[in-house]
Amino acid sequence: MVVKTAFRVIEIVELFAREKQPLALSEMARLLEMPVSSCLGLIRTLEEQGYMYETGRRQGYYPTGRLLAMAQVIAAHDPVLDRVRPALEELRDGARETVLFGKFRDPNTVVYLEVLSAPQSIRYSAEAGETRPAYANSMGRALLSTLAPEARRKLLAATPLAPLTDATLTTPEAIEQELERSPARGWYGNLGESIPDLVGLAWPLRIGGEAYAISVAGPRYRLEPRIDEVAAMLRSACLAIEHKG
Repeated sequence: MVVKTAFRVIEIVELFAREKQPLALSEMARLLEMPVSSCLGLIRTLEEQGYMYETGRRQGYYPTGRLLAMAQVIAAHDPVLDRVRPALEELRDGARETVLFGKFRDPNTVVYLEVLSAPQSIRYSAEAGETRPAYANSMGRALLSTLAPEARRKLLAATPLAPLTDATLTTPEAIEQELERSPARGWYGNLGESIPDLVGLAWPLRIGGEAYAISVAGPRYRLEPRIDEVAAMLRSACLAIEHKG
């Protein structure tokens, strides 16, 4: 269930993140495809609470620093990310590729909780909060492996497995076979199944009894020759996090 007002506030925040400039009320309403009166009500509420200000008469509105301050406080006290971040940073620095941490949002969907971008100009880019279909995602495959086999078979049988590229596995049987061979080779993979030139490697872990996964993703030409090396780093990072007190 989507609560419309809450959804609209999030849309406003995301709009400014995209546009990166002050916006007039009419422009906001147009971009959000909502009535000007409704948009004004939301903006006035955010302004009264200190999250929005008018940059000048008829010059538009822009978020204040309060939004960032609140986000920083929230992020600094996330108990899970606080535990995993040092290992994620070490893995990113060792692999020199983008490192992602996430879990199931629902059994069909992975949500990225943290993304550490690679120190390369050509890299896989994503943002925390983005979601991906589990069946064609390395992290999703790692998380699917944590489900009971019968529950996983029922889930895959009920999931539309649309091809995202020519390489996407689109039958439950093919995905099950991929999951079966992954533990022995030491990584769950996405070799061009969601984006043609992208490779993703992932491994599952548990924190407080909850299933999570870490993925390393990057351009195929760069990451594929280093799969075994990077996979070993990945497994070590997961083990270190699980053993952390």
